[in-house]
Parts: sequence; C-alpha cells; structure tokens
Amino acid sequence: MARKCEITGKAALSGNKRSHAMNASRRKWNVNLQKVRIVVDGEVKTLRVATRTLKTLKRKGQIAQ
Repeated sequence: MARKCEITGKAALSGNKRSHAMNASRRKWNVNLQKVRIVVDGEVKTLRVATRTLKTLKRKGQIAQ
C-alpha cells in the first residue's frame, strides 16, 4: 500500500540530504499517516489519512467515535 493520504492524495516529498560538507544524497519526507474511522456516505470506514487532513476532519465533525 502506497504511503498516500486516501482523502487528499498527499504523498511523500523527495529532496537532498545535505552533510556539513554539502554532499548531496537523496532522501524522502514521508507523510504522517494515521488510521482513522470516518463517516462516509452514512457508513463508517477505516482510512489512512494525513494528520493535517485528520485535523480538518475533526474540526468538521466527521470522525466516528
């Protein structure tokens, strides 16, 4: 399963790791995914969502208790 938010599609970013000598090697910044139960079309589903998405869902009252 890809490390991707199932609602927003937010995925990992890539770039360079830089040492003190400014040597470059590739690295990845993964998305902070959490499993959460969400009400979708009247039924409860378990999705993997990013924490930023989770904060928005909590504010809108979409999280199942």
